[in-house]
Amino acid sequence: MKGGRRVVVTGLGVITPIGLGVSEFWQAMMEGKSGAGPITYFDTSNYDTKFACEVKDFDPLKYFDRKSAQRMDLFTQFALAAAAQAIDDAGADFEKIDCDRVGVVVGSGIGGMWTYQRQQENLFERKGPDRISPFFIPMMISDIAAGQISIRYKLKGPNYATTSACATSGHAIADAAMLIERGDADMMITGGAEAAICPMGIGGFNSMKALSTRNDDPQHASRPFDANRDGFVMGEGGGVVVLESLEHATKRGARIIAELGGFGLTADAFHLTQPAPGGEGAVRAMKLALKDASLSPEDIDYINAHGTSTPWNDKIETEAIKSVFGEHAYKLHVSSTKSMTGHQLGAAGSVEAVATILAVTRDMIPPTINYEAADPECDLQYVPNKPIKKTVDAAISNTFGFGGHNATLLFKKFIS
Repeated sequence: MKGGRRVVVTGLGVITPIGLGVSEFWQAMMEGKSGAGPITYFDTSNYDTKFACEVKDFDPLKYFDRKSAQRMDLFTQFALAAAAQAIDDAGADFEKIDCDRVGVVVGSGIGGMWTYQRQQENLFERKGPDRISPFFIPMMISDIAAGQISIRYKLKGPNYATTSACATSGHAIADAAMLIERGDADMMITGGAEAAICPMGIGGFNSMKALSTRNDDPQHASRPFDANRDGFVMGEGGGVVVLESLEHATKRGARIIAELGGFGLTADAFHLTQPAPGGEGAVRAMKLALKDASLSPEDIDYINAHGTSTPWNDKIETEAIKSVFGEHAYKLHVSSTKSMTGHQLGAAGSVEAVATILAVTRDMIPPTINYEAADPECDLQYVPNKPIKKTVDAAISNTFGFGGHNATLLFKKFIS
């Protein structure tokens, strides 16, 4: 990375619609499991889309007490649960670590959407502002997940949230790495969380015509790069990784999972929701990540694509990959794990970073499920329906957000 300290990954945690921990998540991906099903959170009778990828069987009481859970929005609960997993995975004993040098950057694209929904109902249906909970603001704001993690573990280093729509947790991980590189922290807890499967969330994306309406077959609705894709499937959850400087990880005897080799952050400066023609912003993000890692395009074995299952994204991301990788684009493998998890919005970048890291460490590439009909404009190796065993020395994970935000992360096998 840019002349600073090497940044390594020492812990992983996920809460997803297909698994409530890393092992379950990975096994579900290897089985090509879809997390989609009818929405159970509210009555969808009047909605164009009646399904989503909900997190199932999540018990917040496994991570914190009932009183604490009642004072957290669901997105914060997901974030804390994923953080607890990642910290445990990293073997981080904060009694023996200088917590002034441990920070938290955990973002959310929207924040406490359910809290806003319910408190708005209190205001209008119960007739008065005195019905609004005093916890409304501290439960809703997007930074509160990072704050709660910091408070819980007494971590006093840099602490904030990122918000860049679907690129949110890609940016969070890049920010965390920069803080380590420049010496402002030795360890960072970083990622993102989202819980927007609520009436306003589904209704808003329906109004934009962004969601699939394949209500008769939800499990086959998320079909990135397939010719018959008709929109994304809403997901939810959280993903957290523990990053450390190589020196810090080595000194405390940590197990090093992989290395964050580089990243690229760019803007399209083009349109509120559509990607730039030819994926120009995505092209620059991927090129910057390669340059940061001092790697050539031929060194990349796998791309975990943004791959939303929308007509615009999948076509233009394919164009961007071909622009960056040339003939090598047809030799590397590309897949979208959103085909299984749905689109987790602000959590997507971190959950997909975990999937990418696991591909690197386990030399297995997750599939793009529901790939049935080839699209002539999407002509790369998308790992259709079944995982592939392949040596993965280096891989990139793309996240792109409304507003023209692009974040590319590059992970590689750790070599001391």
